[in-house]
Formats: sequence, structure tokens, C-alpha cells
Amino acid sequence: MLTVLTTTDSAEKAAALARGAVEARLAACAQISSPVTSVYRWQGGIETAQEWQVLFKTTNERYERLEAHLRAVHDYDTPEIIAVQVVRGSGPYLAWVAEETTG
Repeated sequence: MLTVLTTTDSAEKAAALARGAVEARLAACAQISSPVTSVYRWQGGIETAQEWQVLFKTTNERYERLEAHLRAVHDYDTPEIIAVQVVRGSGPYLAWVAEETTG
């Protein structure tokens, strides 16, 4: 299992990313966090922006398709897409993630 993180610049865009991935069964669940302040280097300068984080719950088998989906629909030139391996978790929850991303 994986958790996959991305960010975007509005609540509406975050909701669209979350809904699209869940509808396509690329993620069983997507959680949207309220605005965070991001400070980053971009095109030679230091930027500060409010962003919404979206955390997707998915399987290793669905990762490539989820990443491709996010790249296709995301409006950032270089969207943050980071996957973190789930090393432990509740058996019933992990089974649910696997079931909901099959199909």
C-alpha cells in the first residue's frame, strides 16, 4: 500500500483531483488538508504560496496509473507527486483499499 501526496492552489482543484482519482479507482480514498504555506525555490526565486494537500490511499499496482492521471489533470508545470510506502496498518482497512482500487 501507498500514500501519495500532491498539492494544488485551491480547494476546488484539490476536490477535483481527489474525486477524479477515487472515481477512476486509482485511489480508495483521498483526504484534503486545509491550506498549508509552502516556501519553495522556483525558476531562480523563492516563492511563498498557500496550497491544499491531497493525500491518496492506493496500492503499489495502481501507482503508475495514479501518477499518470495526476500529471494529465494537474495544472502545475511540475506537480508534487510523492509516494510513501505503508509499512504497517489495520488489516481490514488495507483490505478495503485493495478492494476499492480493483477494477
